[in-house]
Amino acid sequence: MTSKVVEILSAEQIRRTINRLASETIEKSGELSQLVLLGIYTRGVPLARLLAHQIQVQEGLDVPVGALDITFYRDDLDTHSMLTPAKTDIPFDLTGKNVVLVDDVIYKGRTIRAALNAINEYGRPEIIRLLVLVDRGHRQLPIHPDFIGKKLPTSTEEKVKVYFEDIDGKDAVELIKG
Repeated sequence: MTSKVVEILSAEQIRRTINRLASETIEKSGELSQLVLLGIYTRGVPLARLLAHQIQVQEGLDVPVGALDITFYRDDLDTHSMLTPAKTDIPFDLTGKNVVLVDDVIYKGRTIRAALNAINEYGRPEIIRLLVLVDRGHRQLPIHPDFIGKKLPTSTEEKVKVYFEDIDGKDAVELIKG
């Protein structure tokens, strides 16, 4: 059986979506000097960097960006063979900060639950908000993003793949059917 690939967001649409998400983040974040972005490996990290760049363009403010590896916080380690953890890089204290947790796609909510557990080891933020590029539904946990780039109803048989230039050589979001 062959898979059918449908482009959901082009590079230009991703750029516009990131601009909008940056504006929404600025609007809802209150005191911007307390704002930090935490990207979840793998594609949440470049997304967080793109958002920080756009916030800098819009507000002239350099927002700190950290990278969060949730490998050892997952509740499904037994179902994966050989996961290679990335290196968490949070070069600032999270205590009292307005943290925006950034990921590319939210599905069941388990990655975000693991990320929330991991964050506890790096301080006690004032607030944690969630930003995702794509919300594909099918949540198993009561987790809902505060900022959503695109809601994309999917079936459980479909996959959503996000590509970023600095990792994949292109910017796109694709829906893979079958």
